Amino acid sequence: MAELRPTDFIAIVTWLGRVPKKRTNIRSEPIEQAFVSYAGIEDDFHSGLTRASCVRVTAQHPKGTEIRNTRQLSILSVEELDAIARVIGIEAMDPTTLGASIILKGIPDFTYVPPGSRLQTESGTTIVIDVENGPCNFPAREIEKDMPGHGKSFKTAARGKRGVTAWVEREGMIAIGDTLRLHVPDQPQWPHL
Repeated sequence: MAELRPTDFIAIVTWLGRVPKKRTNIRSEPIEQAFVSYAGIEDDFHSGLTRASCVRVTAQHPKGTEIRNTRQLSILSVEELDAIARVIGIEAMDPTTLGASIILKGIPDFTYVPPGSRLQTESGTTIVIDVENGPCNFPAREIEKDMPGHGKSFKTAARGKRGVTAWVEREGMIAIGDTLRLHVPDQPQWPHL
């Protein structure tokens, strides 16, 4: 029996970005295409096979401990970004203010796609979803710089809509306009939560 089941959900890549290595904030720069290696997007702040643990995993590892990098990419959906924009009272979210790597369209409730799911291009490039990317104050600060009065409500508005962190399982190219098929783990929910 296969561990992953292909679904009929297809997403289209609508935006790609890279957070500069020498950054002064969370902002990403738009790019048209990228080669994603086992380390992520080349020259991206979050690339690497390993990373220092951060405050989000201190229950497992002391801050600064070297761990496997499952936070190579930040992926969000157009649908959820539109919902956030409506709540905070702006026309549209700017992916650069979120430090986004990939914005896609076509998968409902994208932030809740099960961990361990795969997004695979037609050529085979494969990205593994790790966990929900919880809302934080860094994007709120950038939104507030661009649109005073709107960034402060971002964290609350983005709860359950901030997308996911992900890592590369199979190297390859990814570009704006590519389609990604969603593959989900073929296992039941753990009943003890």
